[in-house]
Amino acid sequence: MDDQTPRTPSRRKVLRTTAGAAGTGLGIGALSGRTAQAATESAPSAPPGSAAVPKRRGATMAGVPFEGRSTVRIGIVGLGNRGASMIGNFLALPWVRVVAVCDPVREKAERAASTVVAAGQPAPALYTHGEEDYENLCTRTDLDFVYVATPWETHFAIARAAMLGGKHVGVECPVAMELADLWELVDLSEQTRRHCMQLENCCYGRNEMRVLRMAHAGRFGELLHGAGAYNHDLRGLMFSPTYYEGPWRRLWHTRRRGDLYPNHGFGPVANYMDVNRGDRVLSISSFGTPALGLAEYRAANMPPGDPSWKETYIESDRTISMVTTAKGRLIRLEHDVSTPHPYSRINSLGGTRGVFEDYPARIYLEPDHKDDVWGDFSAYAAEFDHWLWKEHANPPGGHGGMDYLMVFRLMQCLQLGLPPDFDVYDAATWTAPVPLSHASIKANGAPQEIPDFTRGEWQKARTGVDSAKPA
Repeated sequence: MDDQTPRTPSRRKVLRTTAGAAGTGLGIGALSGRTAQAATESAPSAPPGSAAVPKRRGATMAGVPFEGRSTVRIGIVGLGNRGASMIGNFLALPWVRVVAVCDPVREKAERAASTVVAAGQPAPALYTHGEEDYENLCTRTDLDFVYVATPWETHFAIARAAMLGGKHVGVECPVAMELADLWELVDLSEQTRRHCMQLENCCYGRNEMRVLRMAHAGRFGELLHGAGAYNHDLRGLMFSPTYYEGPWRRLWHTRRRGDLYPNHGFGPVANYMDVNRGDRVLSISSFGTPALGLAEYRAANMPPGDPSWKETYIESDRTISMVTTAKGRLIRLEHDVSTPHPYSRINSLGGTRGVFEDYPARIYLEPDHKDDVWGDFSAYAAEFDHWLWKEHANPPGGHGGMDYLMVFRLMQCLQLGLPPDFDVYDAATWTAPVPLSHASIKANGAPQEIPDFTRGEWQKARTGVDSAKPA
């Protein structure tokens, strides 16, 4: 679902510091000198059980509300497949104004601007002068929030520039690709007092929100295990000459062996278990199959001389990971975009009183069901559907409406001055399997410690996606 297409900058450009954005409206110019290398020095790198948590440089952002405002002014960076498809969700909200748009492909920015004008808003400013023009967007003084929908390797640098520029920022999955970068985003959020969120739309799926409320109501008993995945056959799209702006997504399969895209499966299950809100994840052990699917697809579909023939894909076609929590629970994660199979995020939750499994949705709870026969999950809609789904029974937008509900709720929190449903600690936790599953596979499945990005705040109960409807 993170299908964006802006041009892929070089690794050097992605990681260079955003000194030009530092301190805007914040008086934190000293932060502009921090680099990914500095973050690496402070990030955990020791074996599981021995890594020290770096000292907090600011105050926690857990439970910190936005500043209320009558109009939420946003800038959009990345206007490919994902970014362009999300503009309508922002424009559907009368209290949101799209002030600026950014993409190195000018035609895409112009199309986005036309969409904004057609919705009755003033023409947004365009930032199309190269792959780093987002830095200039982030220095604007008339923006409250930056939405990022660009190739994965650029997410960290843009989120960093947004916070240093005094903006709250929401990033499509995954929020960063390196553990050191995750720590730096946590530190920057705490220092700048700006929220940095992983925009995980699957947390707002109707089934996910219903299971979440049922779990919190105790219908599953004591929670024991859950599972989530991104099993989605993307071979045709990754080899398409037009769907992505270049082969950036396919190239990650030449660089990493682990779970490249854990968030859609991990986020909802983490919510069910109150991860970072009463429980926390401790370690991840990952295993991977050989990498055969992309090469076989290339052989069958790509002509001789296509640039993809120079690529060597490394394992794994399917990655399977086991995550442990402080309360002894288990979470299974899967990732497979390289082989033929129907779409599935698995989305399963089990406890001492029963189990839910999705794709297709089915449930078995005591005392409601017996004789080992699955029950009707829709029977629980009236009692347990989240207020967002009751208020927006047929939401517009993509992915069954969960894109719109995610945007609606986030913009509502910004307008009313509420804490966001998830924060930088969730972003870092849900994304940590990207580097750590790769490290575990390289170590023959050895557990890798998942850092406590909250620095102890996970022990305090607080609200999340299972939110109360504002008065």
